[in-house]
Amino acid sequence: MTTETHPNYLDPFVLSKLEGLELRARRVVEGYVSGMHRSPFRGFSIEFAEHREYVPGDDLRYVDWKVFGKTDKYYLKQFEEETNLICYLVLDVSESMQYQGPSAPLTKLEYARTMAASLAHLVLRQQDSVGLVTFDEQVQSWTNASSNLSHLSALLHAMQQPAGGQKTSLASVFHELAERFKRRGIVVIVSDLFDNVPAMLTGLKHFRHRRHETIVLQVVDPAETDFPFRQTTMFKGLEQWPQVVTEPGTLRAAYLKEFRSFVNRVKAGCREQRADHVLIRTDQPLDLTLSSYLSTRMKRRV
Repeated sequence: MTTETHPNYLDPFVLSKLEGLELRARRVVEGYVSGMHRSPFRGFSIEFAEHREYVPGDDLRYVDWKVFGKTDKYYLKQFEEETNLICYLVLDVSESMQYQGPSAPLTKLEYARTMAASLAHLVLRQQDSVGLVTFDEQVQSWTNASSNLSHLSALLHAMQQPAGGQKTSLASVFHELAERFKRRGIVVIVSDLFDNVPAMLTGLKHFRHRRHETIVLQVVDPAETDFPFRQTTMFKGLEQWPQVVTEPGTLRAAYLKEFRSFVNRVKAGCREQRADHVLIRTDQPLDLTLSSYLSTRMKRRV
């Protein structure tokens, strides 16, 4: 796969100056699609149905060689393909997502909204279904899935509703959604995941138990990964944490160690639950981020 470079589409600082979520998302998708030859999502839900005897001319790729080894007869696997992929976008709108560091062009929430809108564009353009849930400590909005292109307006409207400004409760929300998503599909979680990691992972396990495929897009601010603060700073607490005035140099090493440990625990837990995990900084070009992940995903499916 080759990806062309379109600076106007890539730079988050350019995206921050574009008014309207739809315009931002469309720019990102145009930059991404230019380098793609086929969809990374199509053909997700193919289930084995039954065997039938081989007939000359059949595709040998579908011969069940295990059965041949036991019976010395050729049988083909037949599959039952569901009509469309269904993608559930799960967007964190809690207070911590409203953070914007000193060098970031967008808040984490603005970046996450643009990413979710871009994915919605992609899914609808390939005539698959996409729905949206926004949440903080509970589900805030629910937009049913549809494959109609006009459905994008409803999704964008729901994404742009004012954030709740509440704490995050990933585990309880994930458990609820795992039960409410009736049809098996791809669950795309867009969040900073700032919550209790073991509890969050039990929620991911619930998605897996319900046979959903899960993608975790963890959005973080550059200041959260680098801790660039040098002078005495007042840190304003989010999600009901108190504000603190401190000398950053005295806690930088401990903070970075704890943050890296947090990310590593999330990554390892996602791997254990067979969920894709992508750590994304809000200063990363969005369409390159999408291209990198989705092309890797597509290669795994070949």
